[in-house]
Amino acid sequence: MKELAIALVGDFDDTVPAHQGIPPSIDLAAEDLKIKVTATWLGTDKIKDTDLSLFDGIWCVPKTPYVDPEGALTAIRYARENLLPFLGTCGGFQHVVVEYARNVIGWSDAAHGESSPNANRQVISELSCALIETTETINLFPKSQLARIYDTLSIQEGYRCRYGLNNHFREALLQGPLVAAADDDTTEIRAVELTIHPFFIATLFQPERAALSGKRSPLINAFINACAQNQGLSGK
Repeated sequence: MKELAIALVGDFDDTVPAHQGIPPSIDLAAEDLKIKVTATWLGTDKIKDTDLSLFDGIWCVPKTPYVDPEGALTAIRYARENLLPFLGTCGGFQHVVVEYARNVIGWSDAAHGESSPNANRQVISELSCALIETTETINLFPKSQLARIYDTLSIQEGYRCRYGLNNHFREALLQGPLVAAADDDTTEIRAVELTIHPFFIATLFQPERAALSGKRSPLINAFINACAQNQGLSGK
C-alpha cells in the first residue's frame, strides 16, 4: 500500500466547516484508492521553516486572512514550479491568483483586497454577492481538466466566501497557461487550472464540504490520485 504525505497549508481552526471536512474527505479518497495518506497541517507562518520537498502534494485550504499570506504564496509557488500536485480551495484559489499575478505575469504589486484594502492592483476583490454558507450551481468549462474529473458540465458545491477574482484583471490573468475552468450564472470565475502542470487546480468553492454529509468529492479523489501517481513517478 502506497503511503502519501500531503501538506495542508492554512491556519487550522476546528470551528471552520471546511476544516472539519478536510480530514474525512481525504480519508474517503484514500479508502477508494486503497492508499494510506498522512495529512499534515502547516500554519502559513511555518512554511518558511518547512522542507516542502517532503510532501507528495500541497492543498492550500480555506480561512483567510492567513496569519502569513507570504507563507501561503511560497507554498503555491513551490507546487507550481516543481510540478507538485496542488489543490487550492477558497482562500487557496484567491492566493493562487495573487501568486500567479506576481511571479508569472510580473505584477509585483498584485494584492488581495481582504488583507490589502488600499492596494491599487487588487486582483482579488470583494464578490458582487457574498457566498456565505450557500450551495450554488457551477458551470464547468468543456475540455477543462475539472470537467473531465467531474464527468459533467454542471455541479453543485458549497461556499463560504466574500472574495474572488477581480473581473477587471480577468483577461490579462487568464490568457494561459493559467486558464478559467468554471463560472456560475453571474459569469464570475469559480475555478482556474494550470494547463502546463499535471495537476494544479484551484476552486473558489469548497469540495471538502461534501464529506460532512458522508459524500465523496471527485475533485479530492482526483487530487489524491495525482499525488499517488507523482509518488510513483518520483520513486519516493
